[in-house]
Amino acid sequence: MQDHGTANGQNPIDPKRRALDPPSSAVTLLTNELLKQAVQASRLNDRKRVILPLHKSADALLHRMFNVMQPGTYIPPHRHTAPPKDESIVVVRGALCFITFDEAGKVEQMTDIAAGTSIFGVDVCAGVYHTFFILEPDTAMFEVKPGPFSPVTDKDFPTWAPREGDAGAADYMAQLRQMRESQR
Repeated sequence: MQDHGTANGQNPIDPKRRALDPPSSAVTLLTNELLKQAVQASRLNDRKRVILPLHKSADALLHRMFNVMQPGTYIPPHRHTAPPKDESIVVVRGALCFITFDEAGKVEQMTDIAAGTSIFGVDVCAGVYHTFFILEPDTAMFEVKPGPFSPVTDKDFPTWAPREGDAGAADYMAQLRQMRESQR
């Protein structure tokens, strides 16, 4: 049976939840209604973002998910090295500024990625430090990367950038935004 866009009947408004439950069926239509649930959850989320996984467990060998975010959410620079994981991102709604860094934290590339434009996604090889910040409310990206997921090894965080929740995170994000504005 096909799932027509319900995320397993859960209450998507828990402000502490990092991820919604995946749809339960073997075939899930990717609908605006499904995305709407994740948008609503991201608006109420303490972190200003939420994941809607399509893979059924953290052990799945391929992870497919919507990551729905609001301006002001902070995604610390990170890379995927243990094990190495490439990652593809397609922005399906809204816009973000995608940034890559060298090993010392110097910005190498800063690119706006927006749904429906000539640059609507990015493919990142394992080991590349990257982050992004949100340019429009209700930005949604479809993300694909290899599984399985372990919160201990999924991301390698550098020492040169603040972690999520650190006192300097807002200032660091403001510096990145200012750098984007100065390059426009």
